Amino acid sequence: MSTPYIRLDKDDAAVLLVDHQTGLASLVRDIEPDQFKNNVLALADLARYFELPTILTTSFETGPNGPLMAELKETFPEAPYIARPGQINAWDNDDFVAAVRATGKKQLIIAGIVTEVCVAFPTLSALAEDFEVFVVTDASGTFNALTRDAALDRMSAAGAQLMTWFGVACELHRDWRNDVEGLGTLFANHIPDYKHLMEGHNARQSAP
Repeated sequence: MSTPYIRLDKDDAAVLLVDHQTGLASLVRDIEPDQFKNNVLALADLARYFELPTILTTSFETGPNGPLMAELKETFPEAPYIARPGQINAWDNDDFVAAVRATGKKQLIIAGIVTEVCVAFPTLSALAEDFEVFVVTDASGTFNALTRDAALDRMSAAGAQLMTWFGVACELHRDWRNDVEGLGTLFANHIPDYKHLMEGHNARQSAP
């Protein structure tokens, strides 16, 4: 049975960045490390660009999981920051769930490390409470393709939509006429080929 198209709405979406911690990042092997970090920061930048409520959380950061990526703290200095003392599933932490509910948003855009645990568990929990969940696959990472695919299959079967950060940005933006330069610059900052595209566009715009 097909599922109706549920479109991301920038007025009804919040971003959850779950356990993007320095120790856990060292476990990511299903995507190249530099590309993975670029994707995480691209998701952060689009969250800021669209002014989406964003929640940061970590799990047992005083242990081997390590602290949150410094760039995320710098990008969201005012965002709710939930340092979970031990709960593996972020949804088991009352402060985290309260922060999610406080956004008043129905759509949750989730990414994190590792995909089959830190992303899948809160995704499944939020779906069970009738949130619409959009998993950003390329800003989530894990040990290998096998564990990633199993996690994505599980979340998709439960009703989560699987997307990339670029797809999220385009669906939120809806129409290029809303802001060519702003979104184009965001893309150029994270996609080298798009930088060349924007440079060509800007050169044509300034040509006599």
